[in-house]
Amino acid sequence: MHKRIILKAGEEGRILAGHPWVYDNEVEKILDGSSGRETVLEPGVLAEVEALFGQGGRSRYLGRAFTNPHSKIIARIYSPSKEGVDKGFFKRRIREAIGRRLLYGYEGAYNLARESGRLVFGEADFLPGLIIDRFVGWPLAEIEEDLPERPLDYDDTEGRLGPPLSWIAIQFLSFGMETRRDEIIAALEEVLSSPLSPAQRKTLGPPRGIIERSAPRARELEGLPPAEGRIKGVFPPGGIVIFENGLPFVVDPEGGQKTGHFLDQRDNRLRAASCTAQLAEPEVSLSPPPGIRILDGCCGTGGFAIHILRLGDYGFNSGTEAVPIFADCVDSSSAALEALKINAALNGVEDQVRAVEADIFDFLRKAERQGEAYDLVILDPPAFAKTRSALGAAIRGYKEINLRAIKLLRAGGILISCSCSQVLDDEAFSRIITAAAADAERRLYLLESHSQAPDHPILVGYGESRYLTCHIYRVM
Repeated sequence: MHKRIILKAGEEGRILAGHPWVYDNEVEKILDGSSGRETVLEPGVLAEVEALFGQGGRSRYLGRAFTNPHSKIIARIYSPSKEGVDKGFFKRRIREAIGRRLLYGYEGAYNLARESGRLVFGEADFLPGLIIDRFVGWPLAEIEEDLPERPLDYDDTEGRLGPPLSWIAIQFLSFGMETRRDEIIAALEEVLSSPLSPAQRKTLGPPRGIIERSAPRARELEGLPPAEGRIKGVFPPGGIVIFENGLPFVVDPEGGQKTGHFLDQRDNRLRAASCTAQLAEPEVSLSPPPGIRILDGCCGTGGFAIHILRLGDYGFNSGTEAVPIFADCVDSSSAALEALKINAALNGVEDQVRAVEADIFDFLRKAERQGEAYDLVILDPPAFAKTRSALGAAIRGYKEINLRAIKLLRAGGILISCSCSQVLDDEAFSRIITAAAADAERRLYLLESHSQAPDHPILVGYGESRYLTCHIYRVM
């Protein structure tokens, strides 16, 4: 029988609302499932979570969990029932997670035969601590050899090179997942190689390679050593080319940032391109010749800037002559900027992109001193706060970069500001932008507010699953 984790009285409310984590300071006692005597937990084992209620020490069953006594999160509930864990369990959960990506309504649905996406998002897909990203495309080297036309087109690529291949980047971020990695890999490969439902005959197909890119800090908090490297299969040197919203981007699952591409901003990049139509409003003060200026701060591999350059709707055409558009893309990573240059070339916009290797704070200060001005600024920095103890410094950092960005924008310009700090919610981020605008003595209109793409689902009751904020403002 499984051991029993008995919570202190009154600690069950958050879990009853849907949160899957049990913290070590919420536990009253741990009991042996057979004898009922107090005992201790071993990392990775399953346990029942129960809450004390009423008189006489009665308890209420809350769910079954993966445990780790070495972590502040002593238990991660994966099921409200007494469901067991084996390869069949992982096959069901992975298949269900993929099914959710296929069933999203409106424009959120994924065509996983040709689109990359996050197949499993940890607790939000009821697999605590497991992240699976799938990249769909072709080796960059083959594209450069066989398809010289630019911008690169998906249908042309498929016509010349055949159907796209796939690769997997996986993260084991909890002890429960780490101790079952072989079962998980086997389950994943079987799911991808089989029809997802009796009604579907097609399969997504086995991946050409699987690589681990586990976040080291998350593993450290679990008492696990760092773990990165190829698990099986092959990865083409130079990376692979995926298509996002119809645009090509090079991805390096082995050497790129995190798992190689920030899939969570898929929809926000498309929205950024569409919102550029706002620049056509009469009160907008456009850049003097030679044209419109964009600043993509913390640009990574250029996802935002390239979407805007390729898909933006500016409405500035006069006769047959279009207004030229240029983007300054700033990042502190030289590797990311090299990928940016490849992406700009793949999209045929290399002459419109200037790559700048710099710290974003230093760049913004220098740009302000030099009197630079932009028509559209994107800020998509890495998480400034990964823990609540770092929140104060993060708030100051977010305020500074947004204050300086607002000062650089012409009247009527667009600010797209993002935060991926899990501990900073949308309301708090809004307050930061409000304070930055006040200090800059500018007024803002909030045009749109969004979160992450739907392959990173937001599970109600589990606030940590909503970690990305993207606000689009018009600056007066």
